[in-house]
Amino acid sequence: MCITLTSITSGNSLTNIGNSAFNSCTNLTNVTIGTSVTVIGNSAFSECTSLPSVTIPDSVTDMGGKAFYYCTGLTNVMIGNGLTTIGNFAFLKCYLLPRVSIGTNVTSIAGSAFQECHSLTNVSIGSNVTTIGSSAFAWCDSLPNVTIPNGVTSIGYSAFYSCTNLTGLMIPDTVDSIGDWAFGNCSSLSGVSIGSNVTSIGGSAFANCFDLTSVTIPDSVTDMGDYAFYSCTGLTNVMIGNGLTSIGVSEFENCYALTGATIGTNVCNIGDYAFYCCTHLTAASIPDNVASIGQKAFLNCTSLASVTIPSSVTIIGIGAFGSCTSLTRVTISTGVTSIAGGVFLACKSLTSVMIPPTVTYLGDRTFFFCTNMTAVYFGGNAPLLGASVFSNDIKATVYYLPGTTNWTNPWGGLPTVLWNPHTQGDANFGVRTNGFGFTITGSTNLVIVTEACTNLTNPVWLTLNTNSLAWGSSNSTSYFSDPKWTNYPSRFYRFRSP
Repeated sequence: MCITLTSITSGNSLTNIGNSAFNSCTNLTNVTIGTSVTVIGNSAFSECTSLPSVTIPDSVTDMGGKAFYYCTGLTNVMIGNGLTTIGNFAFLKCYLLPRVSIGTNVTSIAGSAFQECHSLTNVSIGSNVTTIGSSAFAWCDSLPNVTIPNGVTSIGYSAFYSCTNLTGLMIPDTVDSIGDWAFGNCSSLSGVSIGSNVTSIGGSAFANCFDLTSVTIPDSVTDMGDYAFYSCTGLTNVMIGNGLTSIGVSEFENCYALTGATIGTNVCNIGDYAFYCCTHLTAASIPDNVASIGQKAFLNCTSLASVTIPSSVTIIGIGAFGSCTSLTRVTISTGVTSIAGGVFLACKSLTSVMIPPTVTYLGDRTFFFCTNMTAVYFGGNAPLLGASVFSNDIKATVYYLPGTTNWTNPWGGLPTVLWNPHTQGDANFGVRTNGFGFTITGSTNLVIVTEACTNLTNPVWLTLNTNSLAWGSSNSTSYFSDPKWTNYPSRFYRFRSP
């Protein structure tokens, strides 16, 4: 027991301070380590709670784990240039330590080396450091900034976790991996620059960084773990580079302020809950390589107004766009084969949607509570239906094309109408006093948009008008006239649904 020991000066011949040599010398207030010492053992001065200051001379090349663990009175540390590694838990729970200068020959800061140094406000990381270990500076909640020098290649798991006062961060180009939770819970972090050689960003790496406003994920990143930016509630803009192939589970969940997300062209999977509750997201650009959209990926994106699902997508997961209450326009490209349950559940602003011919199944409650929907257009045969695809309060009409099969009236609880508009070759067809015109005929009460272009090789279709077919003498008809047809050398016309 050394509880009465107050001062230590090592002799000139001493080279090794052994493991636990002065462990729990709680009254020790002065330590002078001689310049002949090369090794400080594990827990050599751990729990020396009254020790205020220590200088580790240049002669020390090896310092063991927990060397100064729980030295709660320590306020000053000088680390010499001989040391190459700061061991695990070396200064863990040195609560009063305000600053530390790490020697120029240190190459590795091991796990939890400065964890829970709550008073630490200044850290100088030596230029030769290549590795910052797991939880190395975790819970250093007074640290306002940190410079990660060029040469660092990896930032470990939870390395700066819960450094709640950290405001700015630059990750140099030498870093290739950022560990799970590396900067998680850094709630004051407002800006981050990710180096151009980072290939891996770990799960929850920046989760709960509430003040982070913008982030660019460089093209070098090929792997990003789940929850990487979870609950970054101040994040307004995200640029996802072209190296990433998958957006993981809950990647940007609860990023309430996010208004825009540019998704890289090589992304092929958008994971479950990826943008869940991004309530200010107004548009989602889904690139052509995406094959699957996970369940509830955009659930509760209440400001999302339009979405285009490319032809590369074959699977849309359960509730993917559920409760997107501002969604008015959905384009589902040919290629999608299955639309799972609740994909558009409670999209109350959605008025119409076109289902491509490749879709063979609509899951349970796909359009349930889409109370303003008036029309659903199908390009192919009637798909199989899950339970309650349409709720009873939907007053929509289902439109299907000639030559398709398995349609009944009603279908899924909704009335069905054959969508068969065509022109009549009667006396109304051709040039008349008011321009070029023709009679459109088809099923009763069809609403038809007429468009025109001047070049079929590179067509740019312009909407001319919307026709509603009223009941005529023997058919449902509407007359169309184009008074501007003489302004063009040629003009072509087509019909489409609203």
